[in-house]
Amino acid sequence: MTDSVAHIIIVTGMSGAGRSTAAHALEDGGWRVIDNLPSQLLPSLVDIATTEASAMKRLAVVVDVRGGESVEELAPLVETLRAQTNLRVLFLDATDAELIKRFESVRRPHPLQGNGTLIDGIRAERARLETLRGHADVVIDTTGLNTHQTTTLVFDTFRSDDSAEVNVVIESFGFKHGLPADADIVGDVRFLPNPFWTETLRDENGLHPDVSAFVLGQADVEQYLDGLVLMLGATLRGYVRENKRHATIAIGCTGGKHRSVAIAEELAGRIATIPGVAVTRKHRDIGRV
Repeated sequence: MTDSVAHIIIVTGMSGAGRSTAAHALEDGGWRVIDNLPSQLLPSLVDIATTEASAMKRLAVVVDVRGGESVEELAPLVETLRAQTNLRVLFLDATDAELIKRFESVRRPHPLQGNGTLIDGIRAERARLETLRGHADVVIDTTGLNTHQTTTLVFDTFRSDDSAEVNVVIESFGFKHGLPADADIVGDVRFLPNPFWTETLRDENGLHPDVSAFVLGQADVEQYLDGLVLMLGATLRGYVRENKRHATIAIGCTGGKHRSVAIAEELAGRIATIPGVAVTRKHRDIGRV
């Protein structure tokens, strides 16, 4: 391979989880997108992209079950292709209940449904993609997200300067709404007093300066953040050594509106000062009740 490095994203995941939305977001971000590519053609495409004269230096390839059995052949190729180019795998996922709701809303069958039910198709697809999901650099759970929110998250995740060693998503969430499926590391800030019980703060969220000041002013917060940043610094350096270029750090409180948002914002600001780290913020449950 020449010194001219190609950056390639394989976009895959569950049908109905937002692959097309992710592809459009990447295209808007300047990536050349190829949809529904049989995985057998991927090595040849990488060879073309890595030639010095190639114009395809930022390439996104959508590979999924529409390609038949070829999607199952992709997992063994991933590590081989990583040695040739800067290759990342983006996996879009959502809960079974969310996928059923989306398919029913557009009144379309699942591509693997056949003569069975929607859940039969979803389970078959999940089984076929299980190994490939394990090779993913970035897993995005789009449960509860609309098209605009998914677009923003994908765009922000991959907009970072290519010189960044590791791209980090700092995500706030509420435990009562479930753990984020895409989290690499989870922090729990339910040990802090809840602003919900302060009348003047109840209807605000963690982005409001009064809520932020309340949360960050509590006992042991500074020690908690210092320890978290120290741990994450070591973890992210290890990720770089292991060629893991993306990480999602999820910070949770009860509802995902006050404490987790304020702490996630403060943590994002501190992590962003680490050399080689690019940070994206996501507040999953900030608008939920």
